[in-house]
Amino acid sequence: MSTGFDRDADEFARGARAIVVYPEMGASSRDADARLEETAGLAAAIGVEVREKLAVKLRQPKPGTLIGSGQVEAIAETVRDQELQLAVFDAALTPVQQRNLETALKCKVIDRTGLILEIFGERARTAEGRLQVELAHLDYQAGRLVRSWTHLERQRGGFGFLGGPGETQIEADRRLIRDRMARLKKELDQVSRTRTLHRDRRQRAPWPVIALVGYTNAGKSTLFNRLTGADVMAENLLFATLDPTLRQISLPGIDKAILSDTVGFVSELPTQLVAAFKATLEEVVSADLLIHVRDVAHPDSEAQRADVEKVLSEIGVAEATPRFEAWNKLDLLDEERRAQLLEDAGKREDVMPLSSLTGEGVDALIATVATRLTAGHRRFWITLASGDGAGAAWLHQHGEVVEQRIEDDQALYEVRMAPGDYERFLTRQG
Repeated sequence: MSTGFDRDADEFARGARAIVVYPEMGASSRDADARLEETAGLAAAIGVEVREKLAVKLRQPKPGTLIGSGQVEAIAETVRDQELQLAVFDAALTPVQQRNLETALKCKVIDRTGLILEIFGERARTAEGRLQVELAHLDYQAGRLVRSWTHLERQRGGFGFLGGPGETQIEADRRLIRDRMARLKKELDQVSRTRTLHRDRRQRAPWPVIALVGYTNAGKSTLFNRLTGADVMAENLLFATLDPTLRQISLPGIDKAILSDTVGFVSELPTQLVAAFKATLEEVVSADLLIHVRDVAHPDSEAQRADVEKVLSEIGVAEATPRFEAWNKLDLLDEERRAQLLEDAGKREDVMPLSSLTGEGVDALIATVATRLTAGHRRFWITLASGDGAGAAWLHQHGEVVEQRIEDDQALYEVRMAPGDYERFLTRQG
């Protein structure tokens, strides 16, 4: 993704040899090895070749370099010995810390926020996605224009009624960034209005919306493909899905429902992206039912669950929105863990154990979703002429036919359906 602002100095090349550093601060609920693997996976997602992974313990962050001087020297030695070109810090670095680390390590340094922004920039496919990524990147970059690169120190002469020594290049860059961000926000507002119109049209249909949410790489897209027969990109790759995908599905007792596959969440999701991608996640905010897909085979599964709930809260999803958890990747568990998980799931009504890869438990998931969505349905007795095949088909399509029988050349149906669908049926019958 190009923003036009000093990309040569602010970007690293695909295929760069890198070290991943995880500064472990205080008591953490995260498994350090799992966190290093996740960050290495994020780097690999954009073609970076991770040669080393290192967790360093911190008692207190250092203002200048985040980590201690001895740790900096050790990393610098590794960078020099292995001729590494990039150091990825799994933390948020201030501009000063990033500059000082680059000077000490003599290689490019990028933090977690910058890494995620690069991934999103490469993966965005729709016009909306590209606008959102560029806005987030400019917001992030605006705070980084404190480095003393040569071109940022040059001055431009004043012109017109502007006198004085002129405008420095860094001031010009900041002004250009602000102007570009203002234009992008206007374009995104228009996109959001269009999306709202489409969503309102769907709600008038009225078809329920089911949103799949979860941590990145939890298996949402694999489950989405199995439920819809679609061919959404589903790989063992972090952030394989970025732009939302919507598909129509049929469920028992429900004519049509909209299933939405969304971008995977991640811990410490950059605030720039939470704000910029709120429009993309509007399907989640307005969903009738949320299915939180969890990778129960991951050592940080519980921490990931908390991360997802945090992001849902940040984007405005009400706690009252009906939701349940799909405990995914049963196929990766050993027998003991699998038995324990199935026992735990059996004691709860808000979880469904399954494997989106093998299909185990998916039928039960479909039945559970249908039950949740039809919970407000009522039973109606409806009488049709015995030859009204179109009417009978409509009842089967829009509701669940519980009982039917023929009496005096009339067909009697007991149907469970939404009150709104019953009103639509009465209107259809005149």
